[in-house]
Amino acid sequence: MKRFLGFVKKEFFHIFRDYRTVIVLFGMPIVQIMMFGYAINTDLKDAHIAILDQSKDEITTKLTQKIISSGYFKLNANLSSAQDIEPNFRKGKIKEVIIFEENFAKKLKKDGTAGIQLIADASDPNNANLIVNYTYAIINNYQVELMGKQQIPFQIKPQVRMYYNPEMKSVFMFIPGIITILLMLVSAMMTSISIAREKELGTMEVLLVSPLKPGLIIAGKVIPYVFLAFINAITIILLGQFVFGMHIAGSYFLLMMVCLLFIITALSFGIFISTVASNQMTAMLISFAGLLLPVILLSGFIFPVENMPLVLQWLSYIIPAKWFLIIIKAITLKGLGLAYIWKELLILVGMTVFLIMLSAKKFKIRLE
Repeated sequence: MKRFLGFVKKEFFHIFRDYRTVIVLFGMPIVQIMMFGYAINTDLKDAHIAILDQSKDEITTKLTQKIISSGYFKLNANLSSAQDIEPNFRKGKIKEVIIFEENFAKKLKKDGTAGIQLIADASDPNNANLIVNYTYAIINNYQVELMGKQQIPFQIKPQVRMYYNPEMKSVFMFIPGIITILLMLVSAMMTSISIAREKELGTMEVLLVSPLKPGLIIAGKVIPYVFLAFINAITIILLGQFVFGMHIAGSYFLLMMVCLLFIITALSFGIFISTVASNQMTAMLISFAGLLLPVILLSGFIFPVENMPLVLQWLSYIIPAKWFLIIIKAITLKGLGLAYIWKELLILVGMTVFLIMLSAKKFKIRLE
């Protein structure tokens, strides 16, 4: 029994001597519960909207103030005409446009009815539904308040219209997300594990003393994953189009080039992970904690980033998948070109260059 207790004690010392094991045991649960607790938020907060008030009377002004002061919406623009709706949606920030018809108050008092049109960006159908429902509830609440002060009953009739995804098909949201996760997993995780395997087995040192330069060795390791990940991206896009009816509104060539850029970004992430991971298990854990969870939670794939706390919103800026999702939705659903997505493309290029330079600096041509 004494020997057994001594063995158990030795195992405890062994665990606590390895700081990476301690981080996995105690750090990972804390990180996961914090990320899941704050990122998985179905409440609406500060959704950017625009208002086209063609009446500008007392009732439309009060209703606008009620919508903005609710805390769920943030007024991004006051539009002057219907021609301003499409350009504002194309910028990608506005999620809903509220249109008050002409002579709103007069029609409400005279005819007992007046119309409001709610136009939502349905490239993310879940978020579009949430925004419309919240707006509808505020309008109904204001209508009840007004009816309590009037002798004659009346009705405000909201008319809903969905941009880019009028049928509200969830597949239009999931296909870009699946492409993002798959490219990240195949490119980054598999690359980092592959290079870490060479270190673990001792074959990396053999490769490093070969006539090939270290840069060519790394390139030879990652090129197969570029090809495989690109084939996967094409396969998913074709399945989404021909099996699930997803319409590609933009340029196929631009879409493929963006996918290739994101693959290179993910590969550079995988190479960087391999420079700090000494074995396959460490590489897998770092990839899972540093790539898979942030891609799912902080990219805006499932849960809108705008609804998250500010700290997580700031953190999402360093997640390449967030920018890739914005680009791929803009091309596939909105049919936008380089004029609208060049900023996100530059961010991805900058991230790629930074990761490659950091990996080159940390890569060791001699193994310890």
